[in-house]
Amino acid sequence: MSEIHPTAPTVFLETFGCQMNELDSELVRGALTALGYRFIEDWTTANVVLYNTCSVREQAEHKAYSRLGLIAQRKRAGEQVVLGVIGCMAERDGKDMFRRYPQVDLLCGPGELDRLPNLIENTRKMQSLGEDAPRLSKDARSALAGNKSRRSTTLAAADDNLELLDLSRAFEPVNAASERRSAYVRITRGCNKFCTYCVVPNTRGAEVHRPPGSIVEECRRLADSGVVEITLLGQTVNHYRYVHGAAVGSDGLERPQIGPGLGAFRSSAVLSAGTRTTTFADLLARIHEEVPHLQRLRFVTSYPRDFGADVLGVMRDAPRICNYIHAPAQSGSDRILKLMNRGYTVREYLEFVERVFDFLPDATIAGDFIVGFPSETDEDFEATCALVQRIPFKNNYIFKYSPRPGTVAIDRFADDVPLETKKARNNRLLDIQTEVSRRVHESWVGREVEVLLEQVRTHNRQEKPVGAHISREASATLHPQSKNVELAWQRTKPLQGTQLLGRTPGDLITVIDVPEGTWGASLGQIRRVRVTGSSPMLLHGTLL
Repeated sequence: MSEIHPTAPTVFLETFGCQMNELDSELVRGALTALGYRFIEDWTTANVVLYNTCSVREQAEHKAYSRLGLIAQRKRAGEQVVLGVIGCMAERDGKDMFRRYPQVDLLCGPGELDRLPNLIENTRKMQSLGEDAPRLSKDARSALAGNKSRRSTTLAAADDNLELLDLSRAFEPVNAASERRSAYVRITRGCNKFCTYCVVPNTRGAEVHRPPGSIVEECRRLADSGVVEITLLGQTVNHYRYVHGAAVGSDGLERPQIGPGLGAFRSSAVLSAGTRTTTFADLLARIHEEVPHLQRLRFVTSYPRDFGADVLGVMRDAPRICNYIHAPAQSGSDRILKLMNRGYTVREYLEFVERVFDFLPDATIAGDFIVGFPSETDEDFEATCALVQRIPFKNNYIFKYSPRPGTVAIDRFADDVPLETKKARNNRLLDIQTEVSRRVHESWVGREVEVLLEQVRTHNRQEKPVGAHISREASATLHPQSKNVELAWQRTKPLQGTQLLGRTPGDLITVIDVPEGTWGASLGQIRRVRVTGSSPMLLHGTLL
């Protein structure tokens, strides 16, 4: 990596989309900070502007494109600013983005983020030479996985350097805004499932699993730094499976490796004699036992079909693993699920939910649904409504289908459900989920819960009301650990005095009224709370 210029610039970084992107941004922030860069919150004055983009949802993509236009205005005004697009949009659009948006100086895909500092420095050096500087080639201004994104062998997966970015992360749990005590840890990258509506397998590549020892060590370091809660991340987190001895470097250390195909999770799958494997259940148990000072461990996102009883058994027996599962169903129609290539039926999803509550009676479940998928009929949609009404989801992210470039669905299926029909179905499903969420939250009234207190506010103002269920895009600009908390705070009830806000192990957002000045050092701590009331989005309680 080249040496950064002595007068390191200021950087503005905005993140769009999912928790994976949030973690990527955190890792980028840590790597650049270690090199002397200074991050600021004002994009209008930053020397380097980076947009970490998402291709999964149309709204997030439109926001990113609009930001590019704003930076173009700065450049036309004669300002010297480096504009970088990183993440899934960069990987999907490739070098054609330079033609469509000439104001963009560099592109970096999610699998090449370790190369970002060099890209920034090369661009800055050329800019410092003024108008006479040679224009860097597209190759010199981009780091994209391209046809390497679907690595075909374990050794090829071990060949990349992205693991170093995870291991070298810098994490400061206390910042000026709040006592930040939560962190993400990536255990897998990429995806092998190829749902027809999803671009992730092409933008983030094949499923690559990190060595369990590296994951445990990262969790230990975070807990040592004061982190109270860690969320393990993976596109399909419960598909984590690491075969020891399959990817070992010349130094004798284990390296990342390609994940197995879906057949490895079927009951008939067998391992070679003498093979030692760390499953997702093994990994959870190991982190719980080897990092005893970590107070909470959770994970997202889970694939329902292959969520084994072994994982549920570990969750039941390990008190510091949160009984919360995010497992998208996506549809309540078997026909639509087949078109989506989800790999399970509604009956199998219901069996999964029943298994969860058999092991974990107090578990909370959340998920995702897509309405208006190509050819979705009224009957298909009614089946989805029936599924949401049947399962005690604490919440669901509900999206209107939109064709996404790079997906199978955009070429295979006509987008034949009218937009007005999609909107009507979206609103109806939101209303149904609001009632389900109300019942789930009501069931906790009168009980005592442990709440990780994350924010405090002292105000005397009328809050703006919002709906009970908000899409990821609507909350994408908020901090990954606080965005749901922030959204939940916007209630119809006037806010008087001081309130603390936090989350239970089941990810139920809890608000607590406290006398002015009495909350003291509670932020960042887990406190016992008695639940005294509820709404479709919140629990209300008092500190014990």
